[in-house]
Amino acid sequence: MPDDKLLALLSPARLGRLTLRNRVFVPGHTTNFGLNNVPTRRHVAYHAERARGGAGLIITEAIRVHPTSAGRSISLGSFDDSSIPAYAAVTAAVHEHGARMFAQIMHAGRQANGDATRTAAWSSSPVPWAAGSHVPHAMGRRDIAVVVAAFASAARRMRAAGFDGLEVHAGHGHLLQQFLSPHTNTREDAYGGSLDNRMRLTREVLTAVLAAAPELPVGLRVSADEFLPGGLDPAAVLEIVGKLRAEFPLAYVHVSHSAYHGSWSLATQMADMSFGHAPFRHHAALFKKEFPDLPVLAVCRLDSLPEAAELVAAGEADLVGLARPHIADPHLVRKAEQGRQHEVRACLACNQGCIGRLETSLPISCVVNPEVGAEREWADAWPELPGPSGARDVLVVGGGPAGLEAALSAHRAGHRVTVVEARDRLGGQVEVAARVPGRERLGLLTRDLARDVAAAGIPVRLGHRAGVEDVLAGDYQDVVLATGSRPARRELPGGPPVIDIWQAVDNLADPGYRPAGAVVVLDDEGTWSAASVAEALARRGARVHLVSPTATVSAKITTYSRLALLKRFADLGIAVHPMRTARAAGATAVALGGPLAGGETIVEDVTTVVDGGSAQAADELYRQLDALPDGPRVHVVGDANAPRTAFEAVYEGRMAGAFLGAYDTASAQRVRYAH
Repeated sequence: MPDDKLLALLSPARLGRLTLRNRVFVPGHTTNFGLNNVPTRRHVAYHAERARGGAGLIITEAIRVHPTSAGRSISLGSFDDSSIPAYAAVTAAVHEHGARMFAQIMHAGRQANGDATRTAAWSSSPVPWAAGSHVPHAMGRRDIAVVVAAFASAARRMRAAGFDGLEVHAGHGHLLQQFLSPHTNTREDAYGGSLDNRMRLTREVLTAVLAAAPELPVGLRVSADEFLPGGLDPAAVLEIVGKLRAEFPLAYVHVSHSAYHGSWSLATQMADMSFGHAPFRHHAALFKKEFPDLPVLAVCRLDSLPEAAELVAAGEADLVGLARPHIADPHLVRKAEQGRQHEVRACLACNQGCIGRLETSLPISCVVNPEVGAEREWADAWPELPGPSGARDVLVVGGGPAGLEAALSAHRAGHRVTVVEARDRLGGQVEVAARVPGRERLGLLTRDLARDVAAAGIPVRLGHRAGVEDVLAGDYQDVVLATGSRPARRELPGGPPVIDIWQAVDNLADPGYRPAGAVVVLDDEGTWSAASVAEALARRGARVHLVSPTATVSAKITTYSRLALLKRFADLGIAVHPMRTARAAGATAVALGGPLAGGETIVEDVTTVVDGGSAQAADELYRQLDALPDGPRVHVVGDANAPRTAFEAVYEGRMAGAFLGAYDTASAQRVRYAH
């Protein structure tokens, strides 16, 4: 049974005239599932699954009220009445499973990139959100009137679509915050200067929205702190909310933080595992203390229900929002209600399958949940798989994420599965990566997979390196090869000693390890492998030089995480050398050169070089089996297929285990095309 704190979290709550079945909500988060700026069947299935999973309230991703905020056609908007039926389909699906749904309406302002739509971004002032980005159009009086009317029209349409309430987004550095903040508002007219002037647009929007949907509760989302010089801080935002609350019947205040700005501030908006759990819970507490009778919604890096329950128990919030945990496991509330909290698949806070894909204009997915965005197709596919009547004998070689996911999926599809792992423990390369200080949450992935394999009763043999003879002797009909990859290690002849990434991690696992002198980390890939090791070495006292041949440092890490990473690099004194390669310049020196003018840089007193070059697939067993004229069907997944990340490994494991190569079936094709 849930404990008292969890029971309190799962108890009903009220927002305005509405009663919610519990105090857990899914906050708005972009999915990139849209088509021509309206919801699709993917939205319907995605939100329905989280409603079925027990959430009390679901808030949509930002619904843009005007075409100047669209940015891309895959975002959501409501620009005319033709959008109403698509939104109505989403609300109907959510209501069918007992959850309430609010529409978050907003205008993105200056960061609404118009490359796709050929529109100019609008803002309070001609101040771009980041260096190199477009200078926005400073809105005139008529522009402001257009946006206010657009908010009202969107509110009316959302009411017609059956939403239970509305959330006006005045945070995250979007348009309303751009007017509220002295950091972005440099106007000298009635919408700039004094606080009351800077609040004028928000007041006009709330007036219009409440008039357009008078029977719906309307909440306000704010950023408690912009983390910008001269920007809004908690005291200023408390004053703003206090003034607005005195004038408008706000149903709640949803307390977030940050501004959409090309700095550390943006990194806090999707705080990754480096921030730790609930790093900004104090913001919600400030608002609850100031406005004890106003419902306060808290959000950001609330990793699990028991941890989120602490905020409600402490009186710091009335409702708690878990976005990424609901992406990872849409049924986490239902599992908690049924005393199955131990079965939840944990969010890693890795920002890889969610926000990392969004910034490349791809639909969200998830490292731990490869069904995200294809919920309907997977739900249809599982019953169509062979089941016990069509069971095959399957050997999975490799106990990393790809192998464990393949084993679970094959077992669920009805097959007889055995797992063989060469090491004495499960986890593969994720287990190695999770040993790097600051990256420990990665271990939750293989912890959960190993737990589920054990619960399913799948036999696992550890400490045995399977060969061709094992495969043939077992008379297996299918073999899934998840044998991973090996790290690179390139010598620098005549130079300092070189170790690979895994050796560096082994060194860091020793609490007493203190690297001397300078350490050069070669980063060919731009992933977390080299970046996390470089950071950990610097924290142990090394003078670290991160060397990359690419123009962007840590290029494959999402911007939301990279902005925080680069700040930590700067704080730790890590020297970064983009567009450079290394050669030996003596037994304790490395020369760094590149295509740009300026000659070579010599790094002296180098004691170690860590090679973060491209890994190589450990695919020997695949090559041997592939050469046999007869034998079992072979499926290669994860890094054994091609060295990449855990995101691809889990997905390929799921596909291989579920379908065992039968990708020409209708259900398999629906799943593949859905992703």
